[in-house]
Amino acid sequence: MKRQKKRQQGVYGKEERLFDGMIYIVLFLVLALMVYPLIYVVSCSFSDPLLVLRGEIRLLPRGFHLDSYAAVLKENKLLRGYMNTILYTVAGTLINILLTTTGAYALSCENLRGRKMITRFIIFTMLFSGGLIPTYIVVSNLNLLNTMWSIVLPNAVSVTNFIIMKSSFENGIPKDLKEAARVEGCSNIGVFTKIVLPLSKSIIAVMVIFYSVGHWNEYFNALLYITDKAKQPLQVILRDILISNELTEMMGNVNQLNSETRAMIAEGMKYSTIVLSSLPMILLYPFFQKYFVKGVMVGSVKG
Repeated sequence: MKRQKKRQQGVYGKEERLFDGMIYIVLFLVLALMVYPLIYVVSCSFSDPLLVLRGEIRLLPRGFHLDSYAAVLKENKLLRGYMNTILYTVAGTLINILLTTTGAYALSCENLRGRKMITRFIIFTMLFSGGLIPTYIVVSNLNLLNTMWSIVLPNAVSVTNFIIMKSSFENGIPKDLKEAARVEGCSNIGVFTKIVLPLSKSIIAVMVIFYSVGHWNEYFNALLYITDKAKQPLQVILRDILISNELTEMMGNVNQLNSETRAMIAEGMKYSTIVLSSLPMILLYPFFQKYFVKGVMVGSVKG
């Protein structure tokens, strides 16, 4: 009997180790599929454009140089797009957090009349929307075209983030703590600013990540509502560079070069532009990473 138990335990240990090994292999493959394109783009941006055109770049950069970055950073159009995107991202994220936190807190209060019906109406918008043309007509009639508000206001609240925040306020903040604050004479606004917000830093940090990344990558609404090139965000300018023929305009100071050299410079500028447009969000994420898992999971289990 003892030998049989030892054998069973040994077999189970081998199976468990085999299963863990398979999980690690799958995770490594998924990681490689996600990381390799990023490494490839960065390597191409630092490599000799001629080698990039020939398809000789596999993983690490070859023929290291910074000429393409110098050419991109000299372009006023990209710098203007950067400033516009930073403005839209900061203003939009502040409005998103303000509306999401205040609305979610109001609907998390049990003494609010009709809060279940209001919540149903909000969830209804996840399934049905007015559509592209009606939304454009509304934005146009409000005289928001070619303004920052045409990008910020239509996406002022994400229903998914709103529900996550509401669930966090309901299940992540002890009711006794809020009741004790009210007994001490604290108003609803006082409870919200002095109790709820300080205890919700994790979920707010997660919402900042979600909203800021969304605004930074905003493309379609900007392409639809903003036709003034001086107000276009970085992603629209990046689209013009990568898809349209904007590179020929940006390379006006090298028009005297032959077509092969110009193609090499253009290829390097494409990858450099992609890296520069993605860099701010990549640098921002590590500062909020510690809040990410905690913020998403808070309020997911009641009790």
